[in-house]
Amino acid sequence: MLPQRAGIGLKPEHFRDILECKPEIGFFEIHAENYMVAGGPLHHFLGRIRADYPLSIHGVGLSIGSEGGLDQAHLLRLKALLARYQPDSFSEHLAWSSHGGTYFNDLLPLSYTHKTLDRVCLHIDQVQHFLNRRVLIENPATYIEFVDSEMDEADFIKEMVLRTGCGLLLDVNNLYVSAVNHGRDGNAMLEALPLHDVGQIHLAGYFEDKDSDGMTVLIDHHGAAVSDAVWSLYDSALRLTGQHATLIERDNDIPAFEVLMAEAQWAERYLAGHLVRPFLTDEPRPL
Repeated sequence: MLPQRAGIGLKPEHFRDILECKPEIGFFEIHAENYMVAGGPLHHFLGRIRADYPLSIHGVGLSIGSEGGLDQAHLLRLKALLARYQPDSFSEHLAWSSHGGTYFNDLLPLSYTHKTLDRVCLHIDQVQHFLNRRVLIENPATYIEFVDSEMDEADFIKEMVLRTGCGLLLDVNNLYVSAVNHGRDGNAMLEALPLHDVGQIHLAGYFEDKDSDGMTVLIDHHGAAVSDAVWSLYDSALRLTGQHATLIERDNDIPAFEVLMAEAQWAERYLAGHLVRPFLTDEPRPL
């Protein structure tokens, strides 16, 4: 289990900084697919860093929601990676990214039907059995909704968790992005989720765009600092769930390591506030 602290996504740009400075940080997280090779510099540095820090592994390619079966070769590579590093947590997305042997560089949305639910639960059961561990499934950031959906996202996730025993990776930025894009209340969406099954929290930044009608659309691009609105929703989440390991995600426009550490330290202050009392300050958030 990850410590109830803040962590940072591990990037090659920061390997040497981490090894030289040994920062005080709760954990690091990697994307599984970046390490599905036998050797090379990524493994050299990860092995050294893993020796000193807890590790979370986050998958982006299992395609849990795909209509086809799971990719067995991908599962084998994933199992070998988990055996090699023994991470404290493994998570994946509630999405699909492959069809008929074609792989897409996107996490694509699902229609929330009973048929989709059966397929997703089957795939999660297969993954958990094959890996012999509980998997955390991340709530998605969505930009469209399907007219054939038979339930809302929260009910879909509740049933998924109940039927499979998986945990929830609560991505607060995804929740906020979806709330704005669909004109809903983020706090109400948060409260509807199975929060007792949260195993980890993610925070990230978004990009604000306009659609063809000039309406605001938020894009989950992981290329900016966490916004004030997402920090506020995170505070609400902690009030409901208590402390949980919290990751600062940054996958584009990677800043200096010190910038990410400042965001992680801000998350630590929120976490500490929910151990004793809400943290109140006029100090500006890191940019």
